[in-house]
Amino acid sequence: MENTTTNGHLNNALLINKGHLNNSLHSIPKPKPSLAPTLGHHLARRLVQVGVSDVFSVPGDSNLTLLDYFIGEPGLNLVGCCSELNAGYAADGYARAKGVSACAVTFTVGGLSILNAIAGAYSQDLAVICIVGGPNSNDYGAKTILHHTIGLSDFSQELQCFRAVTCHQAVINDLDNAQEQIDGAITACLEEKKPVYISISCNLASIPHPTFVQDPIPLVFSSKMSNHMALEVAVEAAAEILNKAVKPVLVAGPKLRVAKARNAFIELADSCGYAIAVMPAAKGLVPENFPCFIGTYWGAASTLYSAEIVETADASLFAGPIFDDLSSVGHSLVFNKRAAIIAEPERVIIPNMPVFWRVPLKIFLEKLAKRLDHNTSAYENYQRICVPEALPLQSDPSEDLKTNIMFGHIQKMLLGDMILLADAGDAWFQCQKLKLPEGCGYETQLLYASIGWSIGATLGFAQAEPDKRVIAVIGDGSFQMAPQEVSTMLRWGHNSIIFLINNGGYTIEVEIHDGPYNVIKNWSYAGLVKTIQNGEGNCWTTKVRCEKELIAAIETAMGDKKNCLCFIEVIVHRDDTSKELLQFVCRLAAGNSRPPNSR
Repeated sequence: MENTTTNGHLNNALLINKGHLNNSLHSIPKPKPSLAPTLGHHLARRLVQVGVSDVFSVPGDSNLTLLDYFIGEPGLNLVGCCSELNAGYAADGYARAKGVSACAVTFTVGGLSILNAIAGAYSQDLAVICIVGGPNSNDYGAKTILHHTIGLSDFSQELQCFRAVTCHQAVINDLDNAQEQIDGAITACLEEKKPVYISISCNLASIPHPTFVQDPIPLVFSSKMSNHMALEVAVEAAAEILNKAVKPVLVAGPKLRVAKARNAFIELADSCGYAIAVMPAAKGLVPENFPCFIGTYWGAASTLYSAEIVETADASLFAGPIFDDLSSVGHSLVFNKRAAIIAEPERVIIPNMPVFWRVPLKIFLEKLAKRLDHNTSAYENYQRICVPEALPLQSDPSEDLKTNIMFGHIQKMLLGDMILLADAGDAWFQCQKLKLPEGCGYETQLLYASIGWSIGATLGFAQAEPDKRVIAVIGDGSFQMAPQEVSTMLRWGHNSIIFLINNGGYTIEVEIHDGPYNVIKNWSYAGLVKTIQNGEGNCWTTKVRCEKELIAAIETAMGDKKNCLCFIEVIVHRDDTSKELLQFVCRLAAGNSRPPNSR
């Protein structure tokens, strides 16, 4: 394990590997536990109690003592990251896998750096506990100006920013209410499935207080009240519409996850026999080997023939959808909205009826499953019209590689013990077309669409799911945003495979509106990763330019280097994109260039 300085905050010797200190750390004095429990102990215990095993962190002078308590807590690992932004991305990925995550940074300079990742987690309904080491409690109200601030004695700027992207905020600068504030924030995080912000004054972490106990009483999370009458009426009305339809369909949306309704949706689909499509951000939530699965419904970018089935259905049920401009291709979906039932996590919208509030999606789907007649008409129609997608044109394996050839080989390598991550850009569209084997997960960040997300998220997933191998597909422009977290993957011994698509720029922006700003400085990406490795850590890199080299690289990554972090740089032409991306950007460009409304 390396012992180098990261981000100028603290020597990485404070970081640990799988909860065990490296021999080089033995000389560093461990914090001596107090005879009485402290704030730091209470917070660390709470994290373990709610299912957090790893805290993604960047050290700074105001959180160092708090980090000591995370290191000292049995069952809790401190994962040191190279930047606060990547720590937040890692927490995002971890929360997707385990349901809750935590990250810890320093005051303002660290907090505002991680803010972008927390905003992305908020958009995805992820329970992320963002912990910030705050100013000394004596500095509040003292009219002093501190470092890491913008030069004002009022320290509320960070809090004001986090209010917009978290569901709960706690600023702890005295011990009397600290236990209640910590427990309240963590409870809100788990109940709302949204990030929370906890700021803790740097001088409080090691101080005991009567409200802290050695083994805190476990938290209890309340379930939201259900309107039973609204539930029954909604189920009755939905069943009547769907049972009268000739070719009804089901469409799975991404909010099935936050509603914990994935299994209920699958049981409903199994019982009714309807054709099933998924929205792009919901890929992976429904097994793609399901008998009536027809692919992704994404307007013009849909899987072949799935849009035709969804948009000609005389009734549909969208479960947990998000109709943002990306998932709706510029708000251009043309399904029959007058015959569409929209079931959100806590409400159901049925055409020509009042909105049914306080109707939990999971229970709604479970009850509806018992009321629907079996009807396979839509799927049978799909089978009649579906013509399998043609294979790519044969080419010389030594010719320059094309992306459709590349993704054909990624398809062949996917296994059930993998998780596929697609960063923003053409990877969205190419990965949507891949058929996931049973057990293989899939994740992307479609709504917030922060490029570079997948590098930190790959780290988070690999920590959360050590028995699965993460496959990340990322463009060169996205990789330049956050490359340094590869070093943390090496430190923790991950065996993820990263496919870096090197096409010399921001491809999606090139197709929307080209200009010199879309061209980036080309790097030797495989060489950069070897430099990051610096002789320490288990890593294998290669650069491929043709199909023959790609096949060999994948065979090596899946064979001799299966226990290594594998980095495969793939060189493709600047304009080699999927047709779905071209269809998508035409609509996005048209939407962006609409003239102002005249008044």
